[in-house]
Amino acid sequence: MNDLAHPLVRMAGINKSFGGVKVLDDVTFEIGRGEIVALLGANGAGKSTLMKILTGVYHADDGTTFRNGTEVTITSPRAASRAGISFLPQEVSVIPEMTVAENICLGIMPELGRGPVSNTSAMRSKAREVLAELGFEHVSVDALIGSLPVGEQRIVEIARALSGSAEVLVMDEPTAALSEKDSALLFTVLKRLRDAGASIVYISHYLSEVFEISDRIVVLRDGRLAGAFSTKETTIDVVLSAMLGRNTQKLFEERDDSAGSGPVVFSARGLSWKDKLHDLNMDVRSGEILGIFGLVGSGIEHLGRVIYGVERSRVTGEMAVSGKPYLPTGPIQAKAAGIGFVTAERKTEGILAELSVAQNLAASFWTDYGSRGLASSAQENKHALNWISRLGIVTTGPGQPMRFLSGGNQQKVCVARWLHPSMMFVILEEPTRGVDIGARKDIYKQLAGFADEGMAILVLSSDAEEIAGLSDRAMVIDRGRIVRNWQDAREVDAAALLAATADNPATLEEVR
Repeated sequence: MNDLAHPLVRMAGINKSFGGVKVLDDVTFEIGRGEIVALLGANGAGKSTLMKILTGVYHADDGTTFRNGTEVTITSPRAASRAGISFLPQEVSVIPEMTVAENICLGIMPELGRGPVSNTSAMRSKAREVLAELGFEHVSVDALIGSLPVGEQRIVEIARALSGSAEVLVMDEPTAALSEKDSALLFTVLKRLRDAGASIVYISHYLSEVFEISDRIVVLRDGRLAGAFSTKETTIDVVLSAMLGRNTQKLFEERDDSAGSGPVVFSARGLSWKDKLHDLNMDVRSGEILGIFGLVGSGIEHLGRVIYGVERSRVTGEMAVSGKPYLPTGPIQAKAAGIGFVTAERKTEGILAELSVAQNLAASFWTDYGSRGLASSAQENKHALNWISRLGIVTTGPGQPMRFLSGGNQQKVCVARWLHPSMMFVILEEPTRGVDIGARKDIYKQLAGFADEGMAILVLSSDAEEIAGLSDRAMVIDRGRIVRNWQDAREVDAAALLAATADNPATLEEVR
């Protein structure tokens, strides 16, 4: 078990600034051999930066890192790997054109071949071995990874990190794209690795996960160490107070009982797509938040894209917007109908990384922030300052490039972009994936406010607590079908949503 008298890794007095903004201020972090340490903090707290220093992505301005009591200088990710430290980033990072086996063995190919020639048989054998250790024998080692769902791509990425000889595994939101079942299997593997002597740094915004998997919890706030706790001896409220610097507040806004009593804005009857969605029926009314819960692979990842016109071939059934037939040929037609869409794929589809915060916020409605078809920086900046204030976006200003914002602050921008007066109906996929508690509360408050003003909102999420707390009505999708439908949000809780995914998909039950 862990021995903090002689930590495996100790980072002492770490300081780091970007563009004159100090993101780490005299931080000390340590992990013993054979323990799982959860590293928590609000967006911009510095946790990802600290781990990128440990893994050689960034260099500290000041401070010292020790490995087994000996000072080390880690100058690159390759040097970190040689030191037995492996980093699994939040965004899935795979090579789509390569097979599962090739992706898993990417870092150890020279060991599995002779000279520059890799041994395909050895790679396939090693990949099967690691996947079996993870409990994912069903994943074909010969499949092109680009053909796999995002959840299985994440599994392969985890397998790749475990294929080497790492003693310290740094995991940033590893379950963000995993189902509950796959997450449980991952936890089993992580506990087995810990018991075998491996050390794991676990970054997550899901506190239930943290309390299930970790031995200790370390909290950063505003770039400083805000607390370190034995998981068994602390509570969620204590940890949240350390993260937020204030007493825990209610996460979800109170909603009026009459929410959702307005006219139907969007409706679908018998909506189907390929073999992924089957005979879906729904109405979304003005002034309501309809939440649909589903695990990875349930079809939830396709529904928003079908409604928004991203997926438009082989769509059957009927859709209507404000009572008028609607079958989009693409996103341009969807937007013209007053429909907005916040994608779950923030990095690849949601942000314009090299453009500024102001430009990203205005991206979907350029003509609103200028004249004669030309954008006005002054008007864009005014619009941006309003949202920076409303959502507490941590940035140096409207002109800062989006790529320098933390993931959670990027997500705030993605959501705010579509909360526009011209939108009657907004679809949000995984609106707070990888987002901390404070940012989640800010986003939920804005969604509730726009619903109160009459916007119809559809939230598609694999976070059961999110759907239970945010929705006025809720549904569960499983294997492409709606299997449960609650008309009263007060009867919805996370446990009921999760339990519904085990129901027979042919048995449709409505709870009134």
